[in-house]
Amino acid sequence: MSSLSLAVRDSTTMLRRNLLHARRYPSMTLNLLLTPVVLLLLFVYIFGDVMSAGISGGGADRSAYIAYLVPGILMLTIGGTTIGSAVSVSMDMTEGIIARFRTMSIHRGSVLIGHVVGSVLQCVMSVVLVGAVAVAIGFRATDATVLEWILAVGLLALVSLALTWIAVGMGLSSPNAEAASNNAMPLMVLPLLSSAFVPVDAMPGWFQPIAEYQPFTPAIETVRGLLLGTEIGNNGWLAVAWCVALAVLGYVWSRSLFNSIGKR
Repeated sequence: MSSLSLAVRDSTTMLRRNLLHARRYPSMTLNLLLTPVVLLLLFVYIFGDVMSAGISGGGADRSAYIAYLVPGILMLTIGGTTIGSAVSVSMDMTEGIIARFRTMSIHRGSVLIGHVVGSVLQCVMSVVLVGAVAVAIGFRATDATVLEWILAVGLLALVSLALTWIAVGMGLSSPNAEAASNNAMPLMVLPLLSSAFVPVDAMPGWFQPIAEYQPFTPAIETVRGLLLGTEIGNNGWLAVAWCVALAVLGYVWSRSLFNSIGKR
C-alpha cells in the first residue's frame, strides 16, 4: 500500500475506535452538553427579559435576546466538547495504549488524527443538538441565506478543529485524566468572558480588553453577523486568523509531545 493509503486506512480505524468509545461511554459527552443547555435555558427564561432590556436600552424582548445568545452558546458547546478530547487522550496515555500503538506497524499520525477527527464530529453533533434546543425555544435565523449558513457552519467546524488540536496537546501533556480536564477548562471558561452574553461595550472598561482580544469574541460576532445580519467588520478575518494560529500551534505542540513519548 502507498503511504497515503496506509495513513487513510489507519486514521479511519482510529476514528472508528474513538467513536465507539464515545458511544459506549456517553456520560462525559452528556455532562459537557448539559452545561450549555442549562445556561441557554437559564439566560433565556430567568434573565432573558432583564438582559434584553439592558442591551437594547428599551423594553424587554426575550426573542431578541435568544437570537443574540445562541451564537455564544454554540461556541461554549464546542469548548466544552473539546474538554472530552483532552480527557480521552490523557486516558490513552495513562493506560499505555498510545505507547502500544507506537510499537505497532501503523501510520504514526493516525492515532492523533483519529482523536482530532472524532472530536470534530462530536463537536458538530453537539452543536446540532444544542441548536435544536435553541430552535425549540424560539431561535430563528430566517433572513440568513444558504451561503451564510454554510459559512457559519464552516466557521464552527474550523473553531472545533482549532480547539481540538489544543485539547489534544493538553491531554498529551497531562499526567492523568483529572489534570487534563482541569487544564482544558479555559476552553469552556473563555466563552463566558466573551461577547456571548452581553456586548463588549456594555462591560466595565477594565474588562473590555479581556473580552475583545481573545479568540471567541470575533468568532461569536462573525456567526452572529452571518445568521442575524449584524455587522461583522473585521471579526471574520480575525476569527479565521485565530483558528489557523491555534490549529497550527496545537498541531505542532501535539506532534512534538507525541514524538517524544518513546524518548521519556
